[in-house]
Amino acid sequence: MNGFFEMGQQVLVSQPFSRLLGTELCELSEGYAELSLRIREDFKQSYGFVHGGVVSYLADNCLTFAGATVLGNCVTSEFKINYVMPTIGETLVAKATVLAFALRQAVCECKLYVVRGGESMLVAVAQGTIVKIETDVRGGV
Repeated sequence: MNGFFEMGQQVLVSQPFSRLLGTELCELSEGYAELSLRIREDFKQSYGFVHGGVVSYLADNCLTFAGATVLGNCVTSEFKINYVMPTIGETLVAKATVLAFALRQAVCECKLYVVRGGESMLVAVAQGTIVKIETDVRGGV
């Protein structure tokens, strides 16, 4: 296990919402993060697709995990998401990469896939700006 992965595991465990959803860290290395989420019935909207908010959450978190590998303590400043197709399957997987970074911010991209019947299909693409924070946000920036 690398140092990034161990750090990421600690961060993920410290996020009550991520624990509630059952988010798993699959991989974390410099400039790259991968998170997954087993799809549950209570994640679905009225048509039986995974709710866009769940997909969006996983994108946001994965973007920030990737950004943290080059910035340290950070938060999402902004992001956008394009839903490519409805999410129907067993597992949702987010894979984020850092496209560019400087001292205080990183621009990251995340592709989200659903695994259905052993096949992986692209369901959404997100891009975000991740910014470094100087202090613990609970104590004020």
